[in-house]
Amino acid sequence: MNVKRRFLIGLAALLLPALAAAQTKPAQRRNDAPALSAARTIVAGAPLSVFLTRMPQGARLAIARPDDPADKAIVVVEPRTTVPTLPTPGAVGIYELRLTVEKAGAPTILLRQPLATTEPSATLAAPERVGRGQGVPVRGIGPNGEQDRVMLVKPDAPADTDGPRFFPAENVEATLEAPDQPGVYELRYILHAPLAEHRILARRLVRVE
Repeated sequence: MNVKRRFLIGLAALLLPALAAAQTKPAQRRNDAPALSAARTIVAGAPLSVFLTRMPQGARLAIARPDDPADKAIVVVEPRTTVPTLPTPGAVGIYELRLTVEKAGAPTILLRQPLATTEPSATLAAPERVGRGQGVPVRGIGPNGEQDRVMLVKPDAPADTDGPRFFPAENVEATLEAPDQPGVYELRYILHAPLAEHRILARRLVRVE
């Protein structure tokens, strides 16, 4: 009897540490939850690249104000890749990047991340004088949003006036054709983004002779 008792006590001493370790070891679960990563500060109007992991089917990326409900947003994009790019608001402010899916006919927020936009600026380079109808080599660098443009127009023309132009998002350098009419013209970098359409960020005078 004493031998049996000593055997049981010894067996318990061997098993107790293993049982204790099993109870304290955290359970390992398969992590299949979606995740996103992006810059938290960006120049207003600049394109924002977002890195998505385990993106659910039908997911959408949105930029909204922090207190906006799930069904309200300034920008909504349906990602086609795991590193999509979306336009940011052209107005300086505090926003929220969201990953949403539709449930019961309404958007549901899965993930959110703060996003702050800073004051945008742009620079222009071009000759001061050009001949009528000649090519004008121009460089324009700014937020470089998809719809931003560099244009050559009359100095008093409204911001939404059409004219010779190029899109810096495609190439920051281009050659514009000078007007046939001599005079003073204005080269402009125009920001065209959500909340800031046709905002002139930079100007440069060009004389056509």
